[in-house]
Amino acid sequence: MDLEPITLPGVDPKRPIMIAGPCSAESEEQVMQTARGLAAQGIKIFRAGIWKPRTKPGSFEGVGLAGLPWLKRVKAETGMYITTEVASRDQVGVALAAGVDMLWIGARTTVNPFAVQEIAGALRGINVPVLIKNPVNPELDLWVGAIERFHRAGLRRIGAIHRGFSSHEKKVFRNEPLWHLPIELRYEIPNLPVFCDPSHISGKREFVPLLSQQAMDLNFDGLMIETHHDPSSAMSDAKQQMTPDELEKLLKSLIVRDENRPGEKLSSLRNRIDHLDEQLLDLLAERMRISCEIGTYKKEHNMPVLQSTRYNEIVEERIRLGCTKALNSQFVREILLEIHEESVRQQMEVMTE
Repeated sequence: MDLEPITLPGVDPKRPIMIAGPCSAESEEQVMQTARGLAAQGIKIFRAGIWKPRTKPGSFEGVGLAGLPWLKRVKAETGMYITTEVASRDQVGVALAAGVDMLWIGARTTVNPFAVQEIAGALRGINVPVLIKNPVNPELDLWVGAIERFHRAGLRRIGAIHRGFSSHEKKVFRNEPLWHLPIELRYEIPNLPVFCDPSHISGKREFVPLLSQQAMDLNFDGLMIETHHDPSSAMSDAKQQMTPDELEKLLKSLIVRDENRPGEKLSSLRNRIDHLDEQLLDLLAERMRISCEIGTYKKEHNMPVLQSTRYNEIVEERIRLGCTKALNSQFVREILLEIHEESVRQQMEVMTE
């Protein structure tokens, strides 16, 4: 895919390219006070949502068109570039007319190919930078498909934003990072700039530095971090927003590794292995939890723990599946044996409770 770098005059192309600003534009005073704090740090790209797609009606859904003059004032008084989320053809038109320099597509929009196609059509012939957030659920094809739709509309300054994926389980983070998916995205589209939105992954400001560092270790191109001059008063996502001063401390502590230095490529690969290992452990823990539920069911229905016929069928099926993924059959057999033995042990514990 032929893409152009997302470069803007006056913006240092070195990693990380920083985009910062409030989750929502709430008032002119709030927007300007936050923007001035960020501009004083040298931040060049200011973000603020003026249309907010919310899960339930009645929640704060943004100020709408009233926020565009506030963004124009940020641009005029601070010299920062401005960016906001769009979800329809009409929003694209009024945002561009107001001088918005960059657009982003939200996770709820990315899941809808009709909406993505409408927005891409509205941008045909206008090569404005567009950043596309991952879909809410972990579906790589939807993410790639959205990028392709903008590319086919003639846009070339396209990037992706990794903001994590929804999960029905309560975890440490608001959204699961699932780092392997943006990594796979970069394999599919090697020259695609990828940004990380650690605010939406974490859901809590205290985790934003950790996730920002992980994104840098994985060679992401930039960060989009939600900042608010007074997060406690924010009308949306108050817990995950930082103050401009907190953002300054984060950026000073960030270690940006040089991918061209000897050993940095190896370090990047090892970091990817670390993230995959963490995911493997999460999956194993979930598998054992389900095994215990099965043990409880068997106990309640007076069924034996070991059902060797089913186990043998599963092993052979999994070995065949592993071979299609270029895994050694003996390797797969040994792993399954260890997992099965631990599952049986845990089910036996349930039986004796």
